[in-house]
Amino acid sequence: MKDDNDAIDPQRRAFLGVAAGVTAAVTVAPGVLLHTVDAAPRAEPVTSDVRWGLLIDTAKCVDGCSACVDACHHENGLNLQTMPAEQAVKKWETQKPAWVRKVKLQDNQTGRMTTLPLMCQHCDDPPCVDVCPTGASFKRADGIVMVDRHLCIGCRYCMMACPYKARSFIHGDVHGQLTSVPRGKGCVESCNLCVQRRDFGQESTACVDACAAEGHHAIVFGDLKDPDSTICKLLNEMPSRQLREDLVLNTGVRYSGV
Repeated sequence: MKDDNDAIDPQRRAFLGVAAGVTAAVTVAPGVLLHTVDAAPRAEPVTSDVRWGLLIDTAKCVDGCSACVDACHHENGLNLQTMPAEQAVKKWETQKPAWVRKVKLQDNQTGRMTTLPLMCQHCDDPPCVDVCPTGASFKRADGIVMVDRHLCIGCRYCMMACPYKARSFIHGDVHGQLTSVPRGKGCVESCNLCVQRRDFGQESTACVDACAAEGHHAIVFGDLKDPDSTICKLLNEMPSRQLREDLVLNTGVRYSGV
């Protein structure tokens, strides 16, 4: 099934990625600028010459810090979502979309607690893609796993297949969404490594920028195929691992200190 999904008009998908970011600047309130695009949009389809990924140093991830989560919400318009008047607060807290969440892991032998951000792991062999009946879940040539909201029928098979519980479902109407990140009721969504930035030639992600601005520098973004990239050099210098290595998914997100 993966080969069939990969064959579905990659040029059209590349265009959709570009079209999602045609706005030069996005503002959610007077004086609050979320995102400025200086480069021209991508003119060519993405290729497998690169594979984008993240390295997260859990030793630098601060318990109680939500900078990466907040930045992701602002970048992608999740901060604009509001609780429906008829919905209970507890239900809203469990159902509202979140592309990144902070979690704590405990070593059962030592009791050591580790704090880390958890998002879509951008697997090389993503289970979400395998189970999607419409091809809405797909992996770009550059390794980014995404959802085409025009093809998503809201069956949520991908959410059940994801071992990281990294996907969210939009239960209600979406108001005030960003032009650069279109969203819609009845669709599944998840971290896409700020694909709107990728398709305008920018070099970072919102979570990386926010973590650096706080002085933590716990998240590094880059090309996993480029031996000269910062992320590759760090992966060669420090021990790291994948979450759920037993599944052999070859994830694009790696963690050190876990």
